[in-house]
Amino acid sequence: MRRPGYTPRAFSGGSPLEAHGGYLIRVETFQGLDLVRLAREALALDGVSGPLPSLQVTVIRRRKVVRLAFLGLSTSGRQAAARWYAEHHALPRLLSRAANATVHTYTYDSAVGEQVIAHGNGHQVGGDQVVYADVDLSGEEEADDAAFTRMRARWPMGHLAYVFGLAREELLGMPRAASGVVLSLDAADAAEQLEGLLPGPQLPRVA
Repeated sequence: MRRPGYTPRAFSGGSPLEAHGGYLIRVETFQGLDLVRLAREALALDGVSGPLPSLQVTVIRRRKVVRLAFLGLSTSGRQAAARWYAEHHALPRLLSRAANATVHTYTYDSAVGEQVIAHGNGHQVGGDQVVYADVDLSGEEEADDAAFTRMRARWPMGHLAYVFGLAREELLGMPRAASGVVLSLDAADAAEQLEGLLPGPQLPRVA
């Protein structure tokens, strides 16, 4: 039987997507969010010591969907880096309260499974997980790609993509395809870089 976790589909780059994780939120603007300060505070709360990692911020502008991920964490391999997010939720707690919006922590590994955990107003408010080895495929899902795609749309990342108004592949492809910046957590110009990434509403001109 074809196992969904062992048949990774090609993304825009033509090769399977590697294991990854991060935090997802929909916001109109970064204005008023001291994202760098929140990230530094979250790392301290999560017990991260040593040199500070960088913060990768990627955006799908038409849907105002933002992905946040730390680069340079002291983890061994991409699978361990992906699992790190399943165990460290300080940033979604802080950010969900500061932005008054739901923040979704996710992990994806084509050989293992996918998980989404939702935080709102500083608290966990939901979550779902699929372990690919535990998935039983019907005859239709085994033989028909369209049926298999419909099944994946019900899994955590497929459902979250639907909530954001995106295709599952588009959401999972954000680390590769979305516009983004990598912020030093010591950067003095972080606000300006974020403004360029997701411009805020323009004030009307005064005649």
